[in-house]
Amino acid sequence: MGQRLFAVDGDLKNQMENKRICTVIFYGKVFIIIRKYLMDADEILLKKRLMELAQRSYNNGQYLFTGFLSAAQQDCYYQIEREISHVPAAFFGGTADCERVMLRFGSIELCGYEEAFPIQCIEIAPMIEKFGETLSHRDYLGALMNLGIERATLGDIVILGKHAFLFCTAKMAPYILENLDKVKHTNVRCSLAVQVPKSTVTKLERKTIQVSAARIDSIIAKIYHLSRSESVELFRTKKVFVNGRLNENNSGQLNANDVVSVRGFGRFLFVGIMGETRKGKLNADIDMYC
Repeated sequence: MGQRLFAVDGDLKNQMENKRICTVIFYGKVFIIIRKYLMDADEILLKKRLMELAQRSYNNGQYLFTGFLSAAQQDCYYQIEREISHVPAAFFGGTADCERVMLRFGSIELCGYEEAFPIQCIEIAPMIEKFGETLSHRDYLGALMNLGIERATLGDIVILGKHAFLFCTAKMAPYILENLDKVKHTNVRCSLAVQVPKSTVTKLERKTIQVSAARIDSIIAKIYHLSRSESVELFRTKKVFVNGRLNENNSGQLNANDVVSVRGFGRFLFVGIMGETRKGKLNADIDMYC
């Protein structure tokens, strides 16, 4: 009798489990909807801000700059580019191949003078070279975030051995120079870089893959060892950018020298189709950014 009081009927147990699963799915969907709403709201605000900056630059004949923009934020500009095409604009992140870049409105023709991007490059080095750890991008970025620094003030971080080169806004540079003294377990010193890296790409690794067509989803799946459905999901969640522009067309074809960025995975340069195999597959050369 006692066992019956505390036992759960099999059907009831299944109902309870199904209800729990449905609740998790429901709240999961709500979270996704809220996150999408917030992302859309941020996108609308950014587009409005870019249009305001462009118009101010045009009306006043002065250069105006954004903070550092991610690939997704850069795409916001491309979406409204036609509407503000009368205002000269340029991207730059401190050196060639930067992923995070500033957007400048204005030109010498519009403003009557030249103004450089307000970007500084800081070299971060271990206090004692031989005791320095091998640090990752995440280690450096984490240390900077712990200082309460806004992401928009920080550009790319180029790691060369035990040294790192950080691109940041000119206004933020003095604060970093004064306050960043430790990354992970390594005591570091910061100084304005005497020699700025010519490129953020420290190494390109050539790979040859075999694909049935130059479809972007097939190439991404092959490079990052994903299933077709996993590759398509990256497009649905807006994580694929080609030459700095958001690409949601998973069946699109890549052209030679297209630069593809896949958020969470990395970047690669599509060199092009180099021929066919005996079985009719296409040999595609890829340069992986390291």
